[in-house]
Amino acid sequence: MGYQAYWKEGNEQQESNLLYENEMQVKMLAIAENEQVARMVVSAFVAPVNPTLEELNDVKTAVSEAVTNAVIHGYPDAEIPGYVYLDCQLKDGVVYIVIEDNGVGIENVEQARQPLYTSKPEMERSGMGFAFMEAFMDELKVSSSPGQGVTVTMKKQLGKGELDE
Repeated sequence: MGYQAYWKEGNEQQESNLLYENEMQVKMLAIAENEQVARMVVSAFVAPVNPTLEELNDVKTAVSEAVTNAVIHGYPDAEIPGYVYLDCQLKDGVVYIVIEDNGVGIENVEQARQPLYTSKPEMERSGMGFAFMEAFMDELKVSSSPGQGVTVTMKKQLGKGELDE
């Protein structure tokens, strides 16, 4: 019923022994307008699992934060924007999301993940992007090296509301 798929762990792409029910990949320019596009396509992608409204909003917010980070921080000085890659997979009501850029990367991932830390205070950034992703998703991994871009890997069980009934 499913397809053999790949799940990214860190910067390596590893073959999974799981068969996924569905998968999508989107490549988009790293421009502000595509944050909304990412929210919409992820919403449509997870809709068949019947997520609760809260779960859907959690996923959309986490995706929005990750894409916004890639646009603002990944390609800060580029005259021509780079790309943001969105990979989503569904298996047994769990959505796996990878958002990746090939931008400037993060020198200190642990520091960047601290609430209220921002490398762009002049842009009045709140520094809560990673904190929101972590709060709204079941799992969050962030990997990066300076000059190599950033990979944000997230996972969330959907349809929990149906399991509670």
